Amino acid sequence: MNEVKNIKTRAVEIAESLKEELWQIARYLKENPEIGFSEFKAANFITKKLEDHGFEIQFALEDIPTSFIAVQKSQESRVRIAFMLEYDALPEIGHGCGHNLIAAMGYLAAVVSSKLGLPAEISAVGCPGEENFGGKVVMASEGLFDHYDVAMLVHPATETGVFSTSNALDAIEFVYHGKEAHAAGSPEKGVNALDSVILLFNGINALREHVTSDVRIHGIISEGGKAANVVPGKAVARFYFRAAKREYLDGVVKKALKIAEGASLMTGASLEWSHYERSNDNLIANKPLSEVFKENLVFLGETNIRPPREGFGSTDAGNVSQRVPTIHPYIAICEKDEFTSHTREYAEHTVSERALDRALLAAKAMVLTAIDLAYDPEKLASIKEAFERH
Repeated sequence: MNEVKNIKTRAVEIAESLKEELWQIARYLKENPEIGFSEFKAANFITKKLEDHGFEIQFALEDIPTSFIAVQKSQESRVRIAFMLEYDALPEIGHGCGHNLIAAMGYLAAVVSSKLGLPAEISAVGCPGEENFGGKVVMASEGLFDHYDVAMLVHPATETGVFSTSNALDAIEFVYHGKEAHAAGSPEKGVNALDSVILLFNGINALREHVTSDVRIHGIISEGGKAANVVPGKAVARFYFRAAKREYLDGVVKKALKIAEGASLMTGASLEWSHYERSNDNLIANKPLSEVFKENLVFLGETNIRPPREGFGSTDAGNVSQRVPTIHPYIAICEKDEFTSHTREYAEHTVSERALDRALLAAKAMVLTAIDLAYDPEKLASIKEAFERH
């Protein structure tokens, strides 16, 4: 017990001594934002720093060159821990979701953990394209996380919470092809593709009344015609479909596809549909692992932790959680009424002194959690048992 306490004290000291590196990564990424799957500057900057600390760099997938796994192994590895790093930005906004901080926290947690002589294999796993392409979806499906005992990532937020789920997500584009005609001179010669999209929206609105309360459906018309006096020959709608469980979402989407087909039959326009982003599975947050992380946050002095709750957003970390015990806690970097994520103001705030200090706290909590897992086999066993029950 005293040995673990001493190691935790040393871990906090090392984290403090290396905090400038956390600042550097957060600031560099904020000043050099890159959208999903084009994060070459970010991946290069981070992997070079990891190499300087003795990590072996492996580029995870050939077709996703901005993905990587940086690993340090010990002679006796009782546990294999993956700290997940995200570093993609939002188009036009930059790091308005704080992925620059996610990368910095994961980096520091991996580096500090690697310097403690833990009987553990420590990896920093670079995960591109969370916002738009679901890099972890591909990485999980390729089995890259199956090697690990646990996976961790902390997300900046307006509240601190250690246990939260996320919804499964399907992103579907519906394209209707009709026939253009002069809307006044010869409307009878046209087939109105936009009418199909309008009928699709009406049908989906009716569907909303007959699904469970966790379901979220939201869509846009991304193309609806070129001129008011021309019957639209092509119309396009994009929807996000979300639900708490993948199995239930699959049923909702099947109904939506029937509605889409019905809209096609009603107007005579042909229908094509496809996934315009990779599908996310629901996040299964591991409760015992969440509790260990919470204990360490409290140990570090955090007092304002919100109660557990279900989430309504979606993340590709959900796909990881289906393969390995995973947590995706949140650290408050501001108050609720100060900033809203996915804005330029939030992006600016991510490199404020307060936000960087909060990121340092979360990185320390991840390191202390890694220490517990390395030296407490009962905790690790309960984490694995909880995962197997799902």
